[in-house]
Amino acid sequence: MLYREAGQFKSTYAADQQIFPILQDRVGIALLLAVAFVVVPLVSNEYWLSAIFTPLLIFSLASLGLNILTGYAGLLSLGTAAFMAVGAFMAYNFVLRMPWLGILPSFVLAGVCASAVGIVFGLPSLRIKGFYLAVATLACQFFVLWAIQRVGWFTNYSPTGVITAQNVEILGYEFESPSSKYLLTLAIVVVMALLAKNLMRSETGRAFMAVRDMDVAASVIGIPIMKTKLLAFAISSFYCGVAGALFAYTYLGTVEPEAFTLDLSFRILFMIIIGGVGSILGSFLGAAFITLLPIFLNRLYGLISHALQVDISHAIVSNIELMIFGGLIIFFLIVEPHGLARLWQITKEKLRLWPFPH
Repeated sequence: MLYREAGQFKSTYAADQQIFPILQDRVGIALLLAVAFVVVPLVSNEYWLSAIFTPLLIFSLASLGLNILTGYAGLLSLGTAAFMAVGAFMAYNFVLRMPWLGILPSFVLAGVCASAVGIVFGLPSLRIKGFYLAVATLACQFFVLWAIQRVGWFTNYSPTGVITAQNVEILGYEFESPSSKYLLTLAIVVVMALLAKNLMRSETGRAFMAVRDMDVAASVIGIPIMKTKLLAFAISSFYCGVAGALFAYTYLGTVEPEAFTLDLSFRILFMIIIGGVGSILGSFLGAAFITLLPIFLNRLYGLISHALQVDISHAIVSNIELMIFGGLIIFFLIVEPHGLARLWQITKEKLRLWPFPH
């Protein structure tokens, strides 16, 4: 009753093939975007905008890039942070050396550079797969960070390797406040998420999923395996590169190699595992879960320590967070491998029959 498709007739093929063909989905997305663009900047303080919502959106975009590669194309990668580092440092160099270019074209070109690196390190996927491919992408992680630290051109020959990102200016307007940087990040993430949603419904997206399910059968029916795999690496790396540029310009404000360590790659991998592998929505749910869970745990520990009059050290809190993360990953892998996105799918299926029994 609450989520019925019955009666929603489509008179044209274009209407039937739109991204959100169900009315409830369109209304829900419109309300969600209205809250994100209007309500959140009005009611949130600077801390929530700069330290919570902006990195949440950036991690969602990076998770989306990894989900295109791992969830839809079935190619495991541990080099997400390396592609983000390429995007961050190349965006800095484009803005520094070609200031007439503009910030948004610099982000796009930084994503293209990350795509080029992704294609190079995606070449082993033509011969190997699974954990062996993960090790090959792990080599990308170490090589990129080594190159950034050793080649002075990337950091503009900074002695410490830490450089300050330039001001974000578009059409004469400077994005200085946390709310303006949040809105810029949100706009870019929304556009790229819709493009990814549409991509997965296209011929390219179906080719990704065919290669993921069985690459030999995909080759038999005429899908070019080499082109499809390298295209998956290119698109995924582009998304991660743009996320890295946003990470440097709208969140950190600085660019440094230590911000893109292997730990960041694992965090993004955990996001798609918990959120849902092979799901656009799962990328956002996983990023929200991983980002907001430490805040919730800190508040909970504060309440417990206040109630029991016991001081809990930060070391214990951080170790408990890691234990909870590990336990949740094991839980989702065993109980619900498709993550939080699958739980939302089940909820929608029950809403279709409510109030009748399933």
